[in-house]
Amino acid sequence: MLTKTSTADAGALVLDQPKRSGAAPKAAVKPADETSSKTSGPKAKEVRIYIDGEFFAEGDAKVSVFDHGLLYGDGIFEGIRFYNGRVFRLDDHLDRLWDSARSICLEIPISRAEMTEALLETIRQNGLQEGYIRQIVTRGVGNLGLNPVQCKRPSVIIIATTIALYPKEVCEKGLTVVTCATRRTSPAALNPAVKSLNYLNNVMARIEANLAGADEALMLNEAGNVAECTADNVFIIKRGQIFTPPIAAGALRGITRSVVFEIAAELGLKITETDITRHDVFVSDECFLSGTAAEVIPVVKADGRMIGNGKPGSITMRMIGRFRELTRETGTPIFV
Repeated sequence: MLTKTSTADAGALVLDQPKRSGAAPKAAVKPADETSSKTSGPKAKEVRIYIDGEFFAEGDAKVSVFDHGLLYGDGIFEGIRFYNGRVFRLDDHLDRLWDSARSICLEIPISRAEMTEALLETIRQNGLQEGYIRQIVTRGVGNLGLNPVQCKRPSVIIIATTIALYPKEVCEKGLTVVTCATRRTSPAALNPAVKSLNYLNNVMARIEANLAGADEALMLNEAGNVAECTADNVFIIKRGQIFTPPIAAGALRGITRSVVFEIAAELGLKITETDITRHDVFVSDECFLSGTAAEVIPVVKADGRMIGNGKPGSITMRMIGRFRELTRETGTPIFV
């Protein structure tokens, strides 16, 4: 610990123990004004960000350098989409957020109802009808030590903005993927079921995709089977049947993944959770990815091999069509 112990230095800054305000995080949020809460046009020019019960302009939204979310990736997050004035699968995302928190012994400092209202109000403050939410809970301000017991109050941050993960032409024509050397973190090390702020494993795989000039990277587990992509679940189709890696293989329990299962059941298609190898991807008739940011998107080439005829397949396109209908028709209303 870097401290000064002499009497003369008693008031000096202790480097690993920053000052903390005595105020607890605020649960209530100040509502947007009447005009911004009804806005149906493009987003406001200045993004407003929720931090612990208050809204800040983007340039003023700051966290402490002693926050363990920054120092150690000690925290959790959710990425959530909203369409046509409705938040898609909000309850499912909140379920997963609270599950992640419980898994890492993090107590979310506001109730689920308060979190819901804070999220909806963040969208209203930015006058958005469609976009993407990043919901973050950090361990909070502590010291430079690793022990989280020093972090007395977790912090909640909510950002609402627009997002386009891939160019429109890529979405229409399909992605190219490469298998990366970076293996997916083992559930025995850091379980991928926890959406933690420690995403370096995925970032390193994303860098490999960039260096290879690919749109995405397939991540294998320690057994050499496909786990997922850097930010998406993987599905392949062979002879009309759909296959996807099981959660035990290192795949995230994706919210959009669950929607794909629902759509398949509607369409009378069977999805089998089973171990998938690179060979299975290469010889598949179709392949697509699912994720909140990516939505449902076709893959047409893997490690230089053309998948099927090199174009998005018919089953994939049916999946995409039905997914888009659900996003337009269902969800938690933002403006009421």
